[in-house]
Amino acid sequence: MKNHRNAAARNLLTQLVLIALALSFAAPLLWMISTSLKDNSQLYMDPPRWIPNPMHWRNYYDAFTRISFPRMFSNTLIVTVFSTLGMLIVSPLAAYSLAKLDWRGKGLIFGLTVSVMMIPGPVTMIPEFLLFHKLKWVGTLLPLIVKHALGVPVYIFMLRQFFKGLPSELQQAARIDGAGEFHIYWRIMLPLAMPAVLATGLFQVMSSWNDFLGPLLYLNDPSQYTLSLGLQQFQNEISTEWGLLMAATFLMILPIIILFFFLQKSFIQGITFTGIKG
Repeated sequence: MKNHRNAAARNLLTQLVLIALALSFAAPLLWMISTSLKDNSQLYMDPPRWIPNPMHWRNYYDAFTRISFPRMFSNTLIVTVFSTLGMLIVSPLAAYSLAKLDWRGKGLIFGLTVSVMMIPGPVTMIPEFLLFHKLKWVGTLLPLIVKHALGVPVYIFMLRQFFKGLPSELQQAARIDGAGEFHIYWRIMLPLAMPAVLATGLFQVMSSWNDFLGPLLYLNDPSQYTLSLGLQQFQNEISTEWGLLMAATFLMILPIIILFFFLQKSFIQGITFTGIKG
């Protein structure tokens, strides 16, 4: 009985600690939402007021109209969807090949993949820009899409570790039944790796959605701006109108929050399995 009470007390303490940590991590988001509903008279109140009174909902309308939100949202959506779809096609294929197929030079290619992961982004920034400039893609959305759609080394590495943890007996049994390599990959291996694939897909969605440096380098026409670039421009225009800025920021991150809410189970499974496989 005493052991049961001790276990219950430890469980309660653990839950309280986790709730406190969750609230501490959520506090910046909650404060941003609170600020987005305030007018200027409520921004500098002492003590700070968490629940605005009255709530200034017009901040969202003003932010939505002043930053051309629909156009920037569509540009960001195009970049995110196509770069993620390309990555989801190329990266798992490359990872499966490196993990489960035998071919000459596989070790060298894998070594190069890992080496690319270690190169800082600023080192490759100028060569990439010159390449896209020669292709006449600067000033379009193509550099933001193609760069990730053709495969991301870190995702290839993560998925390779997952594929290596899958039993090779499944491949051998399928080969005995006459299945080809692509059929084995598509019908057997890829469904088993789906949690890890979805996790990398969510990583890519967040990366493309929040990317600021890429649009800053390659986009010149304001009609092609993404949300992150438009938000920076909006901040320069409104200066210290924090209510409007927080409303625009929340509108920008809301799709990612919704996506994570629906895919959090697959995301956590993918991170867990990718970390322990192989």
